[in-house]
Amino acid sequence: MKGTVYLVGAGPGARDLLTLRAARLLEQAEIVFHDALVDGQTLALAQRAVVVAVGKRCGKLSTAQRFINKQLIDAAARYRTVVRLKGGDPMLFGRAQEEIDALQAAGVPVEVVPGVSAAFAASAELAQSLTQRGLSRSAVFVTPRVGDGESGHDWALPAAAADTVVLYMAGRQAEAISAGLLAAGVPPVRPAVFVESASLPHRRVVATRVGSLASAADVLGDGPTLLLIGDVYERIVAAADCADLPLQLIA
Repeated sequence: MKGTVYLVGAGPGARDLLTLRAARLLEQAEIVFHDALVDGQTLALAQRAVVVAVGKRCGKLSTAQRFINKQLIDAAARYRTVVRLKGGDPMLFGRAQEEIDALQAAGVPVEVVPGVSAAFAASAELAQSLTQRGLSRSAVFVTPRVGDGESGHDWALPAAAADTVVLYMAGRQAEAISAGLLAAGVPPVRPAVFVESASLPHRRVVATRVGSLASAADVLGDGPTLLLIGDVYERIVAAADCADLPLQLIA
């Protein structure tokens, strides 16, 4: 009898932002395959489980997706409760569909458990809504990242058209992002805010503008970073402008 594979959202980092269902499954899991960015306190909930790291980090040794798929299928033949733990929400920039398709093709039952996406955690850190009556009626989530062997995509056009845009995996590509947005017609003075390690004690916020993304990103560390852009962030960026420095809020 095969087990079930649960694609579980680990949320943005803080353990107490896990859903109750996610926490229960981690406690019941016999084996957990986790992303590189999942916090250690979250993994500590899986006390009964074999814990396997299968994360991907830009510029570092990563586990091939086809190998992850095979590990999940093989694990379902041995264990009743298999957890695939993904940062944020599994269904947003998490390659969940590739794993779902592989599991379903192999006849393995699969369930998805939603998680708090990093965009919502970053908005909470800033105390600024992604949407705001009279100022922002649209929000777009995009990533400029392109995987190995994938063709490029014109991410800047939907980003330029939205009132508020959230760019995932943006910290290492700030210069290219700035150039792409400017070429798409985004004004260089449009407010922009980097949020690194949202919800964690070492979180960092750097406020800047689209024309200055590259220099602002220099102060970021190695944590997962989002870039939020839009007029809703003007009050935050204006405070940094008054200080004549990128605004850094480090808890």
